[in-house]
Amino acid sequence: IGVIFSSFGFPELMARQGIERRVVTSGRSKSLADPFLPEKPEDVERLKALQEPIHQAFIAHVKARRGARLKEEADLFNADIWVGQGAVNVGLADGVAHLVPKLKELYGDKVRLVSYGQKRSLLQRFGASFMGSALAEAEDRAAWARFGL
Repeated sequence: IGVIFSSFGFPELMARQGIERRVVTSGRSKSLADPFLPEKPEDVERLKALQEPIHQAFIAHVKARRGARLKEEADLFNADIWVGQGAVNVGLADGVAHLVPKLKELYGDKVRLVSYGQKRSLLQRFGASFMGSALAEAEDRAAWARFGL
């Protein structure tokens, strides 16, 4: 659990290749952590200052939602990766299982999951998408058949 900002830098490569960068900005902070310029210590400090409140807010959110289930002795917020049973052991997850059975175990059989996805038209609901898929497959086969495949 942590916050990351990643970038890259290649000012030496640009100089070797004769690439000149031109930037016009309004506001002194517009080119913060510019990957085309050498890293500036003040940019790093500013980014860290921006990340810290985000990290603290995320920590507060996790603590509020997981509460007493979190293991106090674990260093949960140092950006380590917690997966599977390890996440369960430190209180970040309720279990390692398929979603539906686990939710029913935790909250009862009345749990109802709703799947949200792209809305389909009336024709798609009645198989029009099947026709499009079948046509695309026929076109692919015809194209490959020209090569004897």
